[in-house]
Amino acid sequence: MEVRDINVFELTIELMKIPSVSGNEQKVGAFIGEYLGSLGYDVELQEVVDGRKNVIAVASDNPELFFSTHMDTVPPFIPPTEDREKIYGRGSCDAKGIIASQIAAAEQLRAAGETRIGLLFTVDEEESSLGSKAANDLPVSAKCRYMINGEPTDNDLGIGSKGSLRMRLSTSGKAAHSAYPEMGESAIEKMVEVLSDVIGADLPGDEFFGDTTLNVGTISGGLKTNVVPPSAEAGLHIRLATDDGPVIERLNEIVGDRGELETMSCSLPVKMLEVEGFKQKVVRFTTDIPQLTNWGTPLLLGPGSILDAHTSHEYVKKEDLVAAVELYVNLGRRLLDGQVKRHR
Repeated sequence: MEVRDINVFELTIELMKIPSVSGNEQKVGAFIGEYLGSLGYDVELQEVVDGRKNVIAVASDNPELFFSTHMDTVPPFIPPTEDREKIYGRGSCDAKGIIASQIAAAEQLRAAGETRIGLLFTVDEEESSLGSKAANDLPVSAKCRYMINGEPTDNDLGIGSKGSLRMRLSTSGKAAHSAYPEMGESAIEKMVEVLSDVIGADLPGDEFFGDTTLNVGTISGGLKTNVVPPSAEAGLHIRLATDDGPVIERLNEIVGDRGELETMSCSLPVKMLEVEGFKQKVVRFTTDIPQLTNWGTPLLLGPGSILDAHTSHEYVKKEDLVAAVELYVNLGRRLLDGQVKRHR
């Protein structure tokens, strides 16, 4: 099996050149699968939906440690550029720089004689985590003792991540000519009133995870300016610090009979393994980890800042990519050598 010294900058840029906005991961998955196959990994491409495939690669029949992250990005595609210090563009920190760092770390471990490693790269993490849900049923998951998931954590070890609750709020009314508004019932006026209360709501929090926060991400409704609007809709994204039940109950109390709430997807908060010697923190975002319950004990670490992800100025520092490789190698060795004890 060939072991290659990976240039993490070049690989990051090659991955970034391939557009992979959620729903369009076919080409990047094929590229990664072929690339890992050329290194001698046993590669499986798992069909998820519409030709979009997870990539699973193992270095032996006993893969106890997996590196994992996602291949999809948010829109729009921004091609890569670079200078001496940074790589810019879509996926630089979320999460193609992470993919490159994890592959480079796996190759360093193999170069040192370690073969108990695997790689899992999923589709659709930025939408509904269809890829991780499908991967959770793979038989190889039973062999995994530890999974190091990659998201932009500033190279800190994430010991907890908030949950994610996506909901649709809808209101209904009665259409009428706008010159005679008393003959109709405005769904948009209802929506404005309800959202004002929802935005100001005091939602359940947690001492470890912090506050539960709510974002009104989308809003639409109405037909024309001269028509009293018969319907309106808003998309809510709640970052959970608790189970979803108390939050949904509170929101339903606020909305009452003024509208309807529908849950679109939900991932609960997760506590991860603490490891001595690493800077640690709780992160506010969620990951594929809640859907990968069969993949051993989860850990979370990656280069780049979540504050730069999903922005028009997304970038990752080159020094952080190099540092991430070293951190992944160090963490991987300690896990495989039994030098890490569970604190929770």
